[in-house]
Amino acid sequence: MLLTVKRAIPGQGTPSVKRFDMAMLQALPHRSFTTTTIWTKGPQRFEGVLLRDLMRALGAPPGAMLLAHAQNAYSARIPLSSATDPGPIIAYLRNGKPMSLREKGPLWLVFPYDADRRWQTEVVYSRSIWQLDQITIAPGPAAD
Repeated sequence: MLLTVKRAIPGQGTPSVKRFDMAMLQALPHRSFTTTTIWTKGPQRFEGVLLRDLMRALGAPPGAMLLAHAQNAYSARIPLSSATDPGPIIAYLRNGKPMSLREKGPLWLVFPYDADRRWQTEVVYSRSIWQLDQITIAPGPAAD
């Protein structure tokens, strides 16, 4: 499994868990965009699942806070309110090819940095998690 999504429900001890392999992620509606990043050279084309769509499909409540975790133990808190359209995708292709761990894959939470200056901040860069392997959905309130 590539991605585990946990939903912490207050008052219910064990969180619900959904696991996705690559085929499951690719079966979901996908988006793509071309952008530059501070970690790569030149424009890159990313394709993946819109974070907002995945969270809606999993029933994330409005105002939820997402805790995104990477295979290298990096983590970041992401308010669901920042998962807009256009907005971040969980990318599984870069320039038409799967990404290896060395290439920041196999999953990379990428924002359309060039589309709007609001995506060009240190806060957004800190939420751009490569080697993404887990997201925990926690109830809000969440403020940017």
